[in-house]
Amino acid sequence: MSPDPVLAADDLRVTFRTARGTVEAVQGISFTLHRGQCLAIVGESGSGKSATARALLGLAGPTATVTAAALRLAGRDLTTLTETQWQRLRGRDIGLVAQDALGSLNPLHRVRRDVGEPLRRHRLIAPALRPGRVVEALGAAGIPEAAVRAQQYPHQLSGGLRQRALIASATIANPPVLVVDEPTTALDVTVQAQVLTLLEQLKAGGTALLMISHDLAVVARMADHILVMREGVIVESGPPASVLGAARHPYTRRLLAAVPTGRPRRDPEGSAGPALLEVRGVGKQYRRPDGTDHAAVRDVSFTVAAGRTLGVVGESGSGKSTVARIALGLLRPDEGDVRFADAPWSSVPERRRRPQRGRIQLIQQDPLGAFDPRFTAGQVIAEALRAERDRGARRRRVAELLETVGLAASLAERRPAEMSGGQRQRVAIARALATGPELLVCDEPVSALDVSIQAQILELLADLQAQRGLAMLFISHDLTVIRQLSDEVLVMKDGAVVERGPADDVFDRPTHRYTRELLAAVPTLPVYT
Repeated sequence: MSPDPVLAADDLRVTFRTARGTVEAVQGISFTLHRGQCLAIVGESGSGKSATARALLGLAGPTATVTAAALRLAGRDLTTLTETQWQRLRGRDIGLVAQDALGSLNPLHRVRRDVGEPLRRHRLIAPALRPGRVVEALGAAGIPEAAVRAQQYPHQLSGGLRQRALIASATIANPPVLVVDEPTTALDVTVQAQVLTLLEQLKAGGTALLMISHDLAVVARMADHILVMREGVIVESGPPASVLGAARHPYTRRLLAAVPTGRPRRDPEGSAGPALLEVRGVGKQYRRPDGTDHAAVRDVSFTVAAGRTLGVVGESGSGKSTVARIALGLLRPDEGDVRFADAPWSSVPERRRRPQRGRIQLIQQDPLGAFDPRFTAGQVIAEALRAERDRGARRRRVAELLETVGLAASLAERRPAEMSGGQRQRVAIARALATGPELLVCDEPVSALDVSIQAQILELLADLQAQRGLAMLFISHDLTVIRQLSDEVLVMKDGAVVERGPADDVFDRPTHRYTRELLAAVPTLPVYT
């Protein structure tokens, strides 16, 4: 390791101007990062992790003020750079894998253009060679059919594929420093393993990694040094064996205690109510950019009963989210049908479904793409409470819902862009709960949450189910979360169900090779001695 750090910060501070005054997001932190090293920053949502990461790339935003006694990249002073000078550095000397893939990719551009942007901006290779290099970078990031995906638009990719496209864009120019903000949040375990292997290879080749993550198992695998942040300050610092194996600060110990264990929260003796959602032999095809048909879902059937949870797992692109949209009545299947509350659902016009919509609600994977950017969090939630004509009652109900998902009532005044990814996800859950639904369709509802808030949300969902007989269709790439909540599990691959059964049977006695591969790829915290 070189004696001189490639990235160094001394007394770094980031403050934001808001309508309510100044917010000190980062309060004087210091660190160094060397070539071939991974420095990980962990902490709860809103602790200042992402604000730190963005300050290092000149992307803190127009309302931010960034100061430091010293902030240097490969010896270059970053405190005096103009935006033009930052643009010359970004992508070539320091790259970013952002947390929010859909918000980071241009919806008007094909994937190939965004991924190849660093090559074009910095004129790194001849134009004729760029398409091949883009496909190569997409493949290295774990994207199947990379040449086909390069021709698609971001909205045509699943959340996991979009995240991998961001990784390809950030690494295509081989920057010596890579800032990775929750790089595996949206990825299933097998692709997560591929991406972590890619990052390890970059690190072994001398790339310096600054990793922001709430996944402590991933941090344990990647990090050489860990900083634990809380409310803008570093409360603990050290190598993984020290921070994760012998944590000194109560906050660090609380984070470790919240890591999902996979032990079921559900009552295995609990009785199921009547069937609420019935999906019968549904299938759905899409037309690819090259004109060929792709079977996204093939002959999928299942039932979700009141008071029970059906977990659906599988790799990104396996058809999980398509199944969720069909179940919600947002997408009409080409084959089969769906019944909700013992009545036709997929086969009836939307005007007949609309009166029942409050009974079935969606918690989405990507809240930023689902929210109106002009709305405050309070307006986002209140939109689901339009039946309540009393404005004061609506405001009180919004505050109650925010508190239910672990947010302060004051956050109701913030807009989506002013919230962290985890805060936006909790607002999405609050909105879904506003109508008092009987069935929740949860599409990666805790993927953006740090472990302590994730534990609260999982506990909340389990309590709501026990109290109200709530049914849940729970889609996740996190097998540990699926096991904790699910009564039954479906395993999907290439649009079809390859294994199904009670959760304990699927996890303890898997029969399909693919299920065994998924379970083998689950990252775990090591036992430090």
